[in-house]
Amino acid sequence: MQIKIRDIVRTGLLAGLAVALQAMTLPQPITGPGINAVLFVASIYVGPLSGAVVGLITPWIAFMLGLNKLAPAVPVIMAGNVTLALVSGYFAKSNRYVAMIAASVLKFAVMTLGIRYLVSTGTKIPPVAYTSLTITQLFTALGGAVVAAAVLAALSRANKQ
Repeated sequence: MQIKIRDIVRTGLLAGLAVALQAMTLPQPITGPGINAVLFVASIYVGPLSGAVVGLITPWIAFMLGLNKLAPAVPVIMAGNVTLALVSGYFAKSNRYVAMIAASVLKFAVMTLGIRYLVSTGTKIPPVAYTSLTITQLFTALGGAVVAAAVLAALSRANKQ
């Protein structure tokens, strides 16, 4: 697989957009779908590897900015983001919308299993954090899919011109 400079630049720009979105410290109902939309756009427009790279960066940035104060959750969020990126990126060629829905559901499943594992090992997860790292992820990923669908449609129209 040959990596193109164009894809590296696009990935960097999308990672920068995600970091800027996080740095604005907007409420979770805005930031969550926004970050997921960036992950979908990176994965589908640039490629699955691009989405995975952005998905690995954003949880660390959130932790460093103090947006996520639960260090054990960082790898779980990374796993969820990478799942979303790979599933949507690889399956979008068949049907973009089904791929984004499947990726959202699988992200939720991976993160729920990860958080439940942490709880089973004795990690203290506050109830609010538990909810925001499980069921809320399904809704923010689906919201991000809606935003990403609009962005991807606009990119598709722009590329045709």
